Amino acid sequence: MIDLNKMFKPESVAVIGASNTPGKVGYIIVDLINDGFEGEIYPVNPKGGEILGKQAYANIKDIPGKVDLVIITIPSPFVNTAVKECGEVGIENMVVITAGFKEVGEEGAKLEAEMTALGKEYGINIIGPNSLGITDSHTPLNGSFSQMMPPTGNMAFISQSGAMMVAIIDWSVTSGIGFSKVISLGNKAGVSEIELLQYLAEDDETNVIICYLESISDDDDFVRTMRETAHKKPIIVLKSGSSSAGAAAASSHTGALAGSDLAFDTAFHQSGIMRVETMAELFDLGLAFSKAPLPKGDKVAIITNAGGGGVLTVDAMEKAGLQLVEFDEETTAKLQECVTDEGSAKNPIDVLGDAPVIRYKESLELVLGYEDVDSLIVMVCPTASADPDGIAEAIIEEKKKFDKPVIVVNMGGPTFVDANDALRDNGIPTYVFPETAVKALEAMVKFAGLEERKYDDVIDKIDDVDKDAVKAIFDKVKADGRDTLLGSEAYAVAEAYGISAAPIKLSTSADEAAELAEEMEFPVVLKIASDKILHKSDIGGVKVGISSAEEAKATYEEIIANAKAAHPDIVPDGVEVQKMMDSGEEVIVGMIRDKQFGPMIAFGMGGIYVNLIEDVSFNLAKGMSSQEIEEQIASTKVSKLLEGYRGEAPCDVEEVKEAIKRVARLTLDFPEISELDINPIFVYEEGSSALDIKIKL
Repeated sequence: MIDLNKMFKPESVAVIGASNTPGKVGYIIVDLINDGFEGEIYPVNPKGGEILGKQAYANIKDIPGKVDLVIITIPSPFVNTAVKECGEVGIENMVVITAGFKEVGEEGAKLEAEMTALGKEYGINIIGPNSLGITDSHTPLNGSFSQMMPPTGNMAFISQSGAMMVAIIDWSVTSGIGFSKVISLGNKAGVSEIELLQYLAEDDETNVIICYLESISDDDDFVRTMRETAHKKPIIVLKSGSSSAGAAAASSHTGALAGSDLAFDTAFHQSGIMRVETMAELFDLGLAFSKAPLPKGDKVAIITNAGGGGVLTVDAMEKAGLQLVEFDEETTAKLQECVTDEGSAKNPIDVLGDAPVIRYKESLELVLGYEDVDSLIVMVCPTASADPDGIAEAIIEEKKKFDKPVIVVNMGGPTFVDANDALRDNGIPTYVFPETAVKALEAMVKFAGLEERKYDDVIDKIDDVDKDAVKAIFDKVKADGRDTLLGSEAYAVAEAYGISAAPIKLSTSADEAAELAEEMEFPVVLKIASDKILHKSDIGGVKVGISSAEEAKATYEEIIANAKAAHPDIVPDGVEVQKMMDSGEEVIVGMIRDKQFGPMIAFGMGGIYVNLIEDVSFNLAKGMSSQEIEEQIASTKVSKLLEGYRGEAPCDVEEVKEAIKRVARLTLDFPEISELDINPIFVYEEGSSALDIKIKL
């Protein structure tokens, strides 16, 4: 992990491109740094002299003291010369505000590549170019192009959009949300969001990290890298754009099932990063983590003065998988005394629209003191008799007695301005709508559970495979000018990797088909062998239930004739003979390769309706754990059938897990596999058998 401490906690800052002309970036940057920063400031301008009361230097090499951070604002053609000069004097941290790099075309991309190389050569941590800069409210340092410093807080914000960064800083001044650091990534020629996340996860001033990202930097093992970081601090990401899964061009079932943004969803989920869909949700979740302690479980109590709001909250909780606390008889009786006969002592607790502050206070004390309550949602509707400020004071007072998250839903606007400010100042997040509060609480419960997750190297431990056999098969397929394996070749690959499959072999004559059928024992299935004929059944290219050698011979001739009639321009490779298996529960295990994250392994309901039903879930192969495989299976509807549905015997789920592991190992070992489908796999009470295996290179 790179050391970025002096990037955000410098004792001295130099601005290359500093200016005495108001309105210029170099003037604004020096002026903003000068407003609060207590360290040395060194303006750098070829003319020297004095800038904003500070002695200016003609070159970075002329500065007498050590410089911890350099901010560059000069035109792009001169930036790399400045970077090189900084490297020569030992500068370690740099922010490049200047634009005009890869975002403007080929020439800019060349300049940026040169900058990246210089950064690596001299060991400079570079944020940018095309960055709006960085802020650290605790230092304090405003090394950005933002006109104001955000309020001091414990939330860090990483943004790949400079405009988004300055807009959020401006908004934060009136929102009651404070930031530890705000960082504009720019083009990521040096420091990436991954490195910043690793740094911020160790930062004592940061409790939660939120990000707006348009791309994810390449990392050989993103999931494992982020797992080591995401459990330390909550990481919440709004990711725009789509992934490179290329589902539209995929020819397999798995490819068709893979959504355009699925790879990022999967990578974030497996690494423990929380992904949101809107800016509002990004800050709603960030607010909760920045204010409230983590819940110790998923049991929630609700106190409300509006019955409808309580019902909406319960509905949202059910969708989120949160549990409603059930109070014992003694506590229920005490609550009933508190809320009067007209109110409800059952969760959600309805203190009624005319509830005075004391009714809220007494209810809060009972509920927060109840051992099974992990977190509390308090709702206040602005009735004529409600006292928002008094209720807020009661919540603050009772909250201090218990280390449990309390989330307040103040359902209104101007009525609650002062109450919201007071609550947030005392570590209590507030929202306008109950669904928002539940969403935030759901995220907190999930993050709290990350520490309990177990990660193993289940895929790496598979070593009883024959890589040489598979390589030889792939080499032959490529030598033949093909990109798709025949069924018999795919079976041989499965056999080499210990994937249970129905035997299938290629015959090139009727006599050979009969011999192979007898070896396998009847009944058998015969299929036309050709990577160019896709829908084999439609042309009479598949025959099942062959029960004798004579029938096998006749069927061979019939299938060849059907193929020639349907596709006179295609010369088939022969006819494949496959052992006919007993029916079992049908599942699919497949793979589609994402350009950034590698193989994505699919599992779900198999058979002919796989794309219609779309009962499937995905995991990235790299770093996949035993727990994630179990969750992948459990997340599908077919898992209920595997467990034994309506009196049916349970199926061999361990065999399914084994198939997923071995497909993952195979696709990691051979990056040339672009798509793989095993559909269906028949799963029995004991064992399994793959029937149709498709592998594309």
